[in-house]
Amino acid sequence: MNRSIFEADQEIRSFFYHNQRSLPLYQAFEDKLFERFPESLRRVQKTQISFYNRHFFACASLMRVLPKSEMPDPYLVITLGLSYPLNSERVAVKSEPYPGRWTTHIVVGSAEEIDEQLLGWLKEAYEFAERK
Repeated sequence: MNRSIFEADQEIRSFFYHNQRSLPLYQAFEDKLFERFPESLRRVQKTQISFYNRHFFACASLMRVLPKSEMPDPYLVITLGLSYPLNSERVAVKSEPYPGRWTTHIVVGSAEEIDEQLLGWLKEAYEFAERK
């Protein structure tokens, strides 16, 4: 489902107020996320939009995880909570905040990058959070 900025709810519009060009990337991500995991809960916060099942499994943000010159315009950062360190050229940053939980940041610069590979990792994050 494609929605314009005027159709997005107020919380989302406020989140992207200063980065409106990134809103279509977010909408594409959210549409695919809820298509696969309709029971997910969304929480709009000041710095990120988080998604939960029993626990946090992913978020979308505008955090700069690479030098400015390496960030696409527009961009969206998808963060996944995984049980392992994801090794892919698509991963911008990963860390292990505590044993057995890896936080993985992936920069998306186009809707086409929200592809089956990314959605497969999203599914792994969803299932990992569900098992906790």
